[in-house]
Amino acid sequence: MRIGVLTAGGDCPGLNAVIRSVVHRAVAGHGDEVIGFEDGFKGLLEARYRKLDLDAVSGILARGGTILGSSRLERARLRQACEETEDLSRELGLDALIPIGGEGTLTASSMLAAAGLPVVGVPKTIDNDISATDRTFGFDTAVGVATEAIDRLKTTAESHQRVMVVEVMGRHAGWIALESGMAGGAHGICLPERPFSVDALCAMVEERFARGKKFAVVCVAEGAHPAEGQMDYRKGEIDQFGHERFQGIGNRLAAELEDRLGKEAKPVILGHVQRGGTPTAYDRVLATRFGWHAVEAVHRGDFGMMTALRGTDIVMAPLADAVTELKTVPASRMDEAESVF
Repeated sequence: MRIGVLTAGGDCPGLNAVIRSVVHRAVAGHGDEVIGFEDGFKGLLEARYRKLDLDAVSGILARGGTILGSSRLERARLRQACEETEDLSRELGLDALIPIGGEGTLTASSMLAAAGLPVVGVPKTIDNDISATDRTFGFDTAVGVATEAIDRLKTTAESHQRVMVVEVMGRHAGWIALESGMAGGAHGICLPERPFSVDALCAMVEERFARGKKFAVVCVAEGAHPAEGQMDYRKGEIDQFGHERFQGIGNRLAAELEDRLGKEAKPVILGHVQRGGTPTAYDRVLATRFGWHAVEAVHRGDFGMMTALRGTDIVMAPLADAVTELKTVPASRMDEAESVF
C-alpha cells in the first residue's frame, strides 16, 4: 500500500513520535510505502511530499515540533479539496491518508472521508479537548511545562510580595489550567467553562496577605472570561480559520487586580512555550501507540475513523464523533480544584 501522512494545525510535542511509529509499522511491519506531505493539507493539495523510510525517521522520537511542517487551511481551499478527492487519490496513487491534528484537522479529515478519500485520523492537541478520546498526546507535556512555571513563579512572587497571573493555553476548554493549577498549587484557577469572579480573587489575595502569606499565584486559561459586570473585557474577532482572537486575559486580569488591591500584580504569558520542546515519556508512548493502530486500521479498511484512548486501550472512533462537541472541564472537576484553594 501507499500511505500518506501529514501534520496540520498547531504543532504539538509527540507529532514526530506518531510519524516515526507510522513509518516503522507500515514499512517494517507491512512492507508499505509511506510518503509525508509537507506543511499539512497544503502539501496534499499541492502534491508536495517526500518519501519516509526508516532512515528518514531515525532519531525523531524525542524531537518536538514536526519534521513535515504544519499549517492551517482556509475553509474555501478545504471545500475545493473535497471536490477533488478522486483526482487527488489517482494522481498521488494514495491508498490511504493518515492526518494528525486537532479539532480543525479532524473536521477537515471527516469532510475528506465523506467525500471518498480513504482516511484514518490521529488526534492531537495540547488542550485535551477532543471528546472521542480520553487523552491526547501533547497535553501531558503542556501541563508539565505550565506546572514547572507555576512552581518557579511562586518563589519570585513570595520574594517580592507579588500576585502572579499565569496565562496558559486553552481556548474553550480549561484542562491545562485545571491540571497545572492543581499540580502547582495555584491559589486561583480561572477556566473558560465557568465565568470567574474578580471580587472573589481579590478577597482570596487579601485573606492570604492577612494571614502573612504575602503572595498569590492565579492560573488562567486564555479563553477564561469574567462574570458579567465584574471587569471590562470584550470578546475578540474571528480569524480566517474560524478561531476567536483573544484579548489577553492574563494582562487584563493582572492590571485589574493591581488596581483594585494596590499590590503589584504581574502577568506571565506562557504562550507557545507550552507547545515546544521534548515530549514527556507519557506523550511519546501514547503517540507511538496511536501511530501503530492507525496503520493497522488502514490495513483493515477502517476508513473514516480515528484512533482514541479509552481507559488504557486504543480503540477506533468515527471521525464525525470527534468533532461533534468539545470535551470541556465538567463542573465536578472544577469543584475538586476549588476545594483545595
